[in-house]
Amino acid sequence: MAVPDFAQIVDAYYAALYRFALSLARGEAAAADLTQQTFYLWASRGHQLRDAAKVKSWLFTTLYREFLNLHRRETRFPLADLDTEVAEIPEQTGSIADTIDGATAVAALQQIDPVYRAPLTLFYLEEFSYREIATVLGIPAGTVMSRLSRGKSLLRKLLLQERMDTSRKIVPMELPRTSEGGAQ
Repeated sequence: MAVPDFAQIVDAYYAALYRFALSLARGEAAAADLTQQTFYLWASRGHQLRDAAKVKSWLFTTLYREFLNLHRRETRFPLADLDTEVAEIPEQTGSIADTIDGATAVAALQQIDPVYRAPLTLFYLEEFSYREIATVLGIPAGTVMSRLSRGKSLLRKLLLQERMDTSRKIVPMELPRTSEGGAQ
């Protein structure tokens, strides 16, 4: 089976790789850089892949390893954020309920440790099997199942805490003014 050409691979996997990178990196620029680096590595080393059926797992594994390298580098040499502007998020189409729930879920997912976030993203957002996730992350399938279970538990706890925090907000009421001599 022949390996598809570069353009076909980019067309087939760019969106999924970018979503995975975005879930790991928590920023659009970093996600774009990770995705671009993954395709650069494919362009320079992809010819070494013997089984064309493993292109997808090779790309996701490479992206994950690049993320880990970036994360280690940032831990060793933290960057100071000099830019105070927040990039505008493009407007999404769909109902408000879907956007709010999706935004809440994604925000909660971003708070989870990358060890649990990566398997959750691959399983629920990219629809990978346990075996594919194990291959991409380089861990046993049992560890994948354990991390998915613990990750779901952490995500559930964060979402419940978020719901409780928003329901406990006290809205001050303005009472009608009375004259000092008594009730009106």
